[in-house]
Amino acid sequence: MYRTLFVLLFQRMDPERAHQMAFGWIRLTARLPGLRTLVAGLLAPRHPELRVTALGRRMPGPFGLAAGFDKNATGIDGLAMLGFDHVEIGTVTGRPQPGNPRRRLFRLVPDRALINRMGFNNDGSAAVAARLAARRAVIPTTVGVNIGKTKAVPEEEAVEDYVTSTERLAGHADYLVVNVSSPNTPGLRNLQTVERLRPLLSAVRQAADRTVTERRVPLLVKIAPDLADEDVDAVADLAVELGLDGIIATNTTVARDGLGLATEPAVLADIGAGGLSGAPLAPRSLEVLRRLHARVGGRTTLVSVGGVQTAEDVWERILAGATLVQGYSAFVYRGPFWCRSVHRGLVRLLRDSPYSTLGEAVGAATRGRRA
Repeated sequence: MYRTLFVLLFQRMDPERAHQMAFGWIRLTARLPGLRTLVAGLLAPRHPELRVTALGRRMPGPFGLAAGFDKNATGIDGLAMLGFDHVEIGTVTGRPQPGNPRRRLFRLVPDRALINRMGFNNDGSAAVAARLAARRAVIPTTVGVNIGKTKAVPEEEAVEDYVTSTERLAGHADYLVVNVSSPNTPGLRNLQTVERLRPLLSAVRQAADRTVTERRVPLLVKIAPDLADEDVDAVADLAVELGLDGIIATNTTVARDGLGLATEPAVLADIGAGGLSGAPLAPRSLEVLRRLHARVGGRTTLVSVGGVQTAEDVWERILAGATLVQGYSAFVYRGPFWCRSVHRGLVRLLRDSPYSTLGEAVGAATRGRRA
């Protein structure tokens, strides 16, 4: 049914407008108690065997929605209603900003992929913090807050910009993510170098601890798939050195070559710049995950994102070392039944495996055990 709706309606619309329409339906449904309960019962049944503990939280499962879908924390309950085990909002910047000019979101339907150059369009950390403070959760879920640099802020003032967002948002976050890996904010990826990243992460950690004294807010960093292998190793070592709670790998890629794209080269050239997400990103995202796990072992939580479509994909990421797995692009193509399909498939895969819990399966592929 959703595929028919996608072909007849959404595929004919501008992708950003289609996103706004679909997200509006999700938010509206979540505001109607009877309908919300019905939809959650259908799409988000809980499977006790999928429960995981990560980032100090007990979660109903490992599968969450990556940042980018709900930039302004306007639809958390609706997304939890659809079955996501955690929801990461943002990216939120210190100041409000409109993002890049439209058109800025493109579908690559033959590849089940997206290209975006949104540019961190969001209401700013003050407005999002106020919205989170006023929220009264009707469907409890883990909420991550992803923060990035305001475009208008010079690189030399980036730390102060991130600290401003941290001071406003940390108290409302179940975990906090420092995003230094979007390709759509000029100069942002320069902050991934260890020399720039160390003082940034240290300052955010101090700001979070100073702002939220009654608990420790878990801090993660999100990295790009385009980092060289030695730079991935360097970030992994830094995460251990600083005692980070986790690494999210990976963001979108600026690469096009070698990704097995089915989309015509002329179409790609016409779209132009932007971060590619979806199925073509899966091999590199998995490669980075395996490298990180080999480097950090169980010393920090790994969250895998990039090209995840099916329960088998999620299972593969868990075996490769991910405690949590996120998706986004496949949501566009698979629709509201996506989480239910992933959860049912994971239950089957776990029951057919030699592992009693998902926690036992994390990193099992690197231990030489049969999956």
